[in-house]
Amino acid sequence: MFRWLIVIFIALLIINAFTPWFKKIGFGRLPGDLNFTLFGREFNLPLTTTIILSLVAAGVAKVL
Repeated sequence: MFRWLIVIFIALLIINAFTPWFKKIGFGRLPGDLNFTLFGREFNLPLTTTIILSLVAAGVAKVL
């Protein structure tokens, strides 16, 4: 179980590092991605982006 926690932590670090690059190419601003402000804080729920990236990851996993 500890191994999975490390894998998840590293994956989150990588995703966090690539977030500005994803925004430059348009991810996070797709139709279906929700951006809203609540109590002076900006929140985003990238639903469409998550689905697309999951499909890409599944395709890569299937090929390998």
